[in-house]
Parts: sequence; C-alpha cells; structure tokens
Amino acid sequence: MATKKAARTVSKRAKSAGIETARKAPAKNTDSGHRCVGGVCGPRRTQGLLVSPSQGEHNLVTLRGPGVFLGAHVSKQGGDTGLTFPDLTIDGRNVVNLSYAAAENLGLTQQNPYGLALLGNQIKNMTFGWPAPLRFDRELRLSVTVNETGVVQIIANVIHGAV
Repeated sequence: MATKKAARTVSKRAKSAGIETARKAPAKNTDSGHRCVGGVCGPRRTQGLLVSPSQGEHNLVTLRGPGVFLGAHVSKQGGDTGLTFPDLTIDGRNVVNLSYAAAENLGLTQQNPYGLALLGNQIKNMTFGWPAPLRFDRELRLSVTVNETGVVQIIANVIHGAV
C-alpha cells in the first residue's frame, strides 16, 4: 500500500513539472484517437493466395480504412510471358500497375528510388514500398490481372498499420 501511495505522489509531482511518466502499454491497439509518434500503430501482415488462377482479374487483399500502407510483395510461380500485372489501388487511385515483363524490361531489378523491384528467377517476386507510409482513408486493394497461361500460384503479403 505504501508503495502505491509513493508511486502516486511521484506521478503527481512529475505531472505538475510537465513530465510524462511511462505507463504500461495497452494489450492491443484500440485506435481510440491514440497517436503513435515515431512509428506506426498496430503493424500487421495480411496475406492473399491464388492457386492455379485462370486468366482475368483476381483480388488478393482488400483492407478497409483508415490505415497506412507500408509495403507489399506479389510472388508469381509459373507463367510463360510475364504478362501478369500486380495492381495496388488506394482510395480508388492507382498506385502500381506493371507487368512482371515490363518491370524486367525497365531494369527495375534492384532497390531503387521508384519504390518497386522485381526479384527472382523461377519465382518472380515484385516488391513495392516507399520511405513514408501511404495513408488510405476508405480502401486499399491489391489485385492481379493474369494475361498468361501456366501460372501455378500467386501469393501476396501487405504490411499495413493503423492511423
């Protein structure tokens, strides 16, 4: 009991001096107006998977806002032409839409300021992300348009957080 009383007295003195005292972090982010300074609140990964996709457009991940996008990758196994197009759309605005073949032809095969890189040989992995998080208010959608045969699987991961 004496320890709790002493702690309250120290806390009151610190507050009156304008000093924030460390508090135990909440078990989970309730997003009740709490601002995360110097980082992203509630970071997490959301995955999408397609096995033997047919030609056409396929949704991989849809996130409802508000939130922040940190980075993503779309890995493709198989396919004979590279004419599969990962598409990142944030609040109805297109951010990424580029085929695997185009990324290779443009030389986007290593980290670069553009924020998009194509890696791999048998399994092609397109990664994208930028130095600052991209905020989405309504919706973030990661999809893929398959315009080639022989694609065995497509897997995607989106790293995102709360506002």
